[in-house]
Amino acid sequence: MTKALAQPIHLGDPMSRVDGPLKVTGGATYAAEYNLPGVTFGVLATSTITRGRITRIDVREAERSPGVLAIVTHENRPAVPGYDIPIDPKESRVEGQEFRVFYDNQIYYNNQPVALVVADTFERATYAASLVKVTYAKSPHQTNLKTNLKRGVKPKREDDYLRGKRDAYKTASVRIEQEYQTPINVHNPMEPHAATAVWEGTDKVTVYNKTQATKLAQKDIMRLFQLPESNVQIHSPFVGGAFGSSSRVWPQEMAAILGAKQVGRPVKVALKREQAFNMVGYRPRSTQKVGLGVTADGTLVGLTHEAFGMTSTFEQFTERIVDPTKSMYAVPNLNTVYKLVPLDLSTPCWTRGPGEASGSFALESAMDELAYALRMDPVELRIKNFAATDPEAKLPWSSNQLKACYERGAKQFGWSKRDPNPRSMRSGDWLVGMGMSAGIYKAARTKASASARLMADGTVLVRSSTADVGPGTYTIMTQIAASVLGLNPALVRFELGDSSFPPAPGQFGSHTTASVGSAVHDVCVALQQKLLSLASQQDGTPLHGAAVADLMAENGQIRHKTKAGHVSYADVLKQQKLPAVEVKVDSESGPEQKNYSSKSFCATFVEVHVHPATGEVRMQRVVSALDVGKVVNQKTAHSQVHGCVAWGIGMALMEEGILDHRYGRYTNNNLAEYHLPVCADIPDVDVILIDEPDTIIDPIGAKGMGEIGLIGFAAAIANAVYHATGKRVRDLPITPDKLIG
Repeated sequence: MTKALAQPIHLGDPMSRVDGPLKVTGGATYAAEYNLPGVTFGVLATSTITRGRITRIDVREAERSPGVLAIVTHENRPAVPGYDIPIDPKESRVEGQEFRVFYDNQIYYNNQPVALVVADTFERATYAASLVKVTYAKSPHQTNLKTNLKRGVKPKREDDYLRGKRDAYKTASVRIEQEYQTPINVHNPMEPHAATAVWEGTDKVTVYNKTQATKLAQKDIMRLFQLPESNVQIHSPFVGGAFGSSSRVWPQEMAAILGAKQVGRPVKVALKREQAFNMVGYRPRSTQKVGLGVTADGTLVGLTHEAFGMTSTFEQFTERIVDPTKSMYAVPNLNTVYKLVPLDLSTPCWTRGPGEASGSFALESAMDELAYALRMDPVELRIKNFAATDPEAKLPWSSNQLKACYERGAKQFGWSKRDPNPRSMRSGDWLVGMGMSAGIYKAARTKASASARLMADGTVLVRSSTADVGPGTYTIMTQIAASVLGLNPALVRFELGDSSFPPAPGQFGSHTTASVGSAVHDVCVALQQKLLSLASQQDGTPLHGAAVADLMAENGQIRHKTKAGHVSYADVLKQQKLPAVEVKVDSESGPEQKNYSSKSFCATFVEVHVHPATGEVRMQRVVSALDVGKVVNQKTAHSQVHGCVAWGIGMALMEEGILDHRYGRYTNNNLAEYHLPVCADIPDVDVILIDEPDTIIDPIGAKGMGEIGLIGFAAAIANAVYHATGKRVRDLPITPDKLIG
């Protein structure tokens, strides 16, 4: 104990992952690995048409198959009272009617679940699902965004934006106007999407699932089945990657819940890889038009950004595709338009850097094109139009180190050695290209709660119902608690992923550290104050009778600020004859945050080599400079940026969900044909963290960093490819066929 107390940790230290040993030894239990007593297995049968209705489902042969316990369809599913209760718009993050599993005979998209086969083994359920025969009445469908732009509608939750004069870029002496395309991107996390559900009686359900938000999942299931909070339990302590795909309740969860109710036993449902392409959301395709105008010296005069996104016919999924444009640069005249095209597809969902990743590709590509039109350095152009305050919110920044990102990133990269002329640099047979971009992403803090319990042995248990989808939440929260309490991290245990824990927001939007981290910070401060009060009441110690204000907590001990003597945290409990002491705190930002605009920023520099004969693009190196406030853990922070780099390479060079519009069906819904970057595709990555605390957002000083490294990254690659080849690719991904000829 003495050795542990002498080794506290501080914010910023490169602490290794506390959950690492469990993950590498198989001790971490994921959603598909809960083998409850009597567990059964459910497999989904899905539609083979894209739009229409079911006229007949023949399950007779499937029911006779060995091991089959039940087949659930719209004709016999258990009651779901919430299916017919309108959703309060204030409670829904997506406008419209959510997809209702097995609700009726309507088909809204290809590969839609139409039946669940429950059997005693997975193999038997899989075989029986192939025996379900469905007859349809087909209707004409539309799945092509490009050919349906005229059907675009204004989202109910998104207004057009205007400051100054509309289309003012057209009056500028130098201007560019271009169209950019981004494809469907699919999350494809390593862990399959799965859920295991078990009912106790008829009105209490526990779901072991893969979720980024246990409290949101609990709330949705409560609403759907009209159950009280105490009767719905969500358990999701480990998530093997999600990137937004586990941010709402999806068909596998509802199917497992319905199947379990039907058979009276636990039911496990795991999606196949092909089903994960359209049952758990995706990044929607976009078409964007950008117009930029400047004076001869590079001062922006006007900016117009029009974006079209895709959504389902039953919901309006919106994303922040034009948000970077509104705040990135000091532009006096700016207007944005965002429209959605309803198609016969499943609803998209939030995908790492939702909206901003797509929108910044268009904006930052256009800025590069403008720099060439001006014969001006791309970094110089961005610095010249730096926004000293937020031009959208008309508020000062809570912090903004973007200029430092430009300067330090350019210096580390060696930007000054770049010949600005396209096709001017070579390395042997390869063309060399250098490109850069800027990024902006919201930095927010949401209300969160946490509890902290000090045990008699001096260890501390901290809990919050947040999630850890891979960024290192277990580690970060342990580090924050240990730092505040002055303890070795080995004495602190952080638990998450359980809806019975104190409420926390979902892990998306890059606000977990600012939100839950603040709650952990505040609850540990409250625990210290409780211990200070108890220590001042202890008879027979040097601290007895001391005013709480004269005491301090340091390195796991309570000390007097001016006099000798101390007691350990554990001794405080022992002398008070307490087995433990626990506090709970609700934490949220103060009113001062409303007086500022808070964002994270980045500048990305990349070098590519392009083979002139084959069009092959090879990443050579990346320098990513980021303003993310206080860096809580250098090691996990660097890992986050490396993850953004991998995502950005995939988005720019490889990833594209391809639909055969004749059938409305994916043609590459597998990892053999949906190309993802592997380790060999990742170059040297140099991460620069400015590490300037922003204490207006939260007491830790941290800003979001899970997504900012991806914002603008695809544009940096596209800009580098243009510098290498002189060919501007405005339709991602940048594949060899677009560079040859």
